[in-house]
Amino acid sequence: MKVATWNVNSIRSRLDHVIEWLRANPVEVLCLQETKVVDDGFPKQPFEALGYSLQVYGQKTYNGVALISRTPLEAVQCGFTPVLGAARVGDLDAQRRVIAGRCGEVYVVNLYVPNGNSLGSEKYDYKLTWLDCLKDYLAALLPQYPLINICGDFNIALEDRDIYNAADKATHIMASGPERQALKAVLSVGFRDGFRKFNQAGGHFTWWDYRAASFRRNLGWRIDHHYLSPQLYDRATACTIDLDPRGWDKPSDHTPVIVEYGE
Repeated sequence: MKVATWNVNSIRSRLDHVIEWLRANPVEVLCLQETKVVDDGFPKQPFEALGYSLQVYGQKTYNGVALISRTPLEAVQCGFTPVLGAARVGDLDAQRRVIAGRCGEVYVVNLYVPNGNSLGSEKYDYKLTWLDCLKDYLAALLPQYPLINICGDFNIALEDRDIYNAADKATHIMASGPERQALKAVLSVGFRDGFRKFNQAGGHFTWWDYRAASFRRNLGWRIDHHYLSPQLYDRATACTIDLDPRGWDKPSDHTPVIVEYGE
């Protein structure tokens, strides 16, 4: 089974790219982030023509996540609220960033973690609050679903080797100490990095700024991840970054990451 994650930075702008990629890479589940479209406006027909079913959770202009699967998913839930309740979640589900569903034995959780904007800002505080809620959400899910694949755009490079130049990490959004500690707290619930099971080297990135020829010069960050529950981590057989789509005309600034696991 293969599951892919890809921040497409607008599904309407990148629809042809995603369809082309799926034709060449017919994964069982494709998790999209930053779809930037309301549910009724999501372009479903091209995916359905390829034999995929869709679960979408979007909003106009910002955010938005989608699950695209070869077989209809079960136990689909949007947002934190169905698991934790409105009292715990508050207004965190106003931004549509979480969608999850079961494909066979595997429960796939697709996330678009807030960026945080800048250290000390309201958006930064929101990001840390959101991550704390994510920890509680996953702690509640794990007893129900022992095989969980959390994936998406985490907007955090967890280690220095995940950044082309970590010199200013302490003051840089996506690499600051509080962000890293918040993500480590999330993972402490019982998840491990699928990519690092197979590759320990630095220099492997999933996001490159559009400026300064960053992709050509490989000035990137690894901020798109697959985190796996213990039983699923043991079954993982590969986790790869597909660089090709980032080099296409008018690409997303992210590229797909694919995890594969056996029975």
